[in-house]
Amino acid sequence: MAERRIYIDSSPGEARAAIAVGGRAERLLIEREGDSWPRLGARLRARVALVDKSLGLAMLDLGEGLQASLRLKADRAPPVQGQSLDIEIAIEPQGGKPAVARVAPEADAPEDTSLEARLAALAPNASLTEGSRARAFIDAAEDEALAVEHALPGGGSLAIEPTRALVSVDIDLGSGGGRDAKRAARQANLTALAELGRLLRLKALGGLVVVDLVGRGHDGQALARAAQGAFAADQPGVVIGPVTKFGTLELALPRRYRPVREVLCGPDGRLTDRSLGLRLVRAIEREAAADPGARLRVTCAPEVAAAATGPAKALAGIIGARFEIVADPGKVRDVWDIARL
Repeated sequence: MAERRIYIDSSPGEARAAIAVGGRAERLLIEREGDSWPRLGARLRARVALVDKSLGLAMLDLGEGLQASLRLKADRAPPVQGQSLDIEIAIEPQGGKPAVARVAPEADAPEDTSLEARLAALAPNASLTEGSRARAFIDAAEDEALAVEHALPGGGSLAIEPTRALVSVDIDLGSGGGRDAKRAARQANLTALAELGRLLRLKALGGLVVVDLVGRGHDGQALARAAQGAFAADQPGVVIGPVTKFGTLELALPRRYRPVREVLCGPDGRLTDRSLGLRLVRAIEREAAADPGARLRVTCAPEVAAAATGPAKALAGIIGARFEIVADPGKVRDVWDIARL
């Protein structure tokens, strides 16, 4: 069995953790100060805002502008508008849609949704790495989670693009076909499915997944076995369809977590000002650690400087007020300069 290792990095305003299997990032968890969206497993008291029997749904008011949907059960009397319910979050909010809840079982104790508890549940007895090595590993995991195209071992590539309706996956053989193109295509498809399981867990993507396979005349049974192995960690709830006449393989994966891209990026797909502000503070912390006696001047875009204000104040309380952040309207959002004075 491949070794499991947990990497944890804490910095002002944010705590991040990655779970690696066999040395490769497989899950990424991010918690930020002030986050208010409900986590998977959280127990909350909600008020029924609307009941729509025709859709079989009730909308719940969680307070602070947050909502959740509740599917009505045929064997249970529906709630009534204004009623208070104890609920448990079954799916975190994602894709602009509210969280999905279920009525909390009275006999069960509330689940611990802290970062430590979630890590322990996902990777029990895993080895722990902290410090600069953990930060570097998690930074790389973030970049991989946000990337669209991923190189495959042995050649070729895998492109993963989430849309509102589904996750689109394209397998590209590249220039690795050679003479035996059919054999190369078969190997590329099997390799891609193994990578796809890891990458979708890292990106926290679920729902309908459509994989555009490379080549023709696919071995449906071999591909199904490969998919079952690749997504075993996501059970229960994984459904694998047959290879279609169009050369695609369809999967249905449970939606549980808010996608990493939605945590880090805005609707335009770019890193939010908050994400950049936190990255800037980590960069200042790194430079300050490299030269403990130096004073630093940081020049960045005004919106990033504003987003970094709170975390920067916390960092100054840790390392001292030996840096200043200067807002420069001429700076691009994701580029900054750190100079030693």
